[in-house]
Amino acid sequence: MVQAAKAPIEAGSLVLTYMDRTGRIAVDQLADGFGMSKTQLAETAGLARETLYRVERSRAQRTQGRLREMLEIISRVSDWAGGKEQAMAWYRAQPLPAFGGRTAEALVKDGKAAAVRDYLDHMAVGGFA
Repeated sequence: MVQAAKAPIEAGSLVLTYMDRTGRIAVDQLADGFGMSKTQLAETAGLARETLYRVERSRAQRTQGRLREMLEIISRVSDWAGGKEQAMAWYRAQPLPAFGGRTAEALVKDGKAAAVRDYLDHMAVGGFA
């Protein structure tokens, strides 16, 4: 399987906020930061519940990638959404017309985070939904 290159992390990104010294997303801090249990966080990211309770699985590349994608999207909308909590609510509940009314959460769970990022980039430069 060919791995896509990771995009550089923008300054002020939520990814940096929740990254530990090893460069991994710190699951406990992330869950606490959004007032969620690890079970709720796993569900939001489209991961199995046990994944975030087992250290070796929470550090796996797939898990870390999914959490990073979720945080990148939430970070991109947090300014205009009114903060990270509102951005999380948008991520979980706002239907996106360009994707048949699916939410960013549903799209990330289906492996379409890049499409959501492209959509947000398009909207940021004045594009239409």
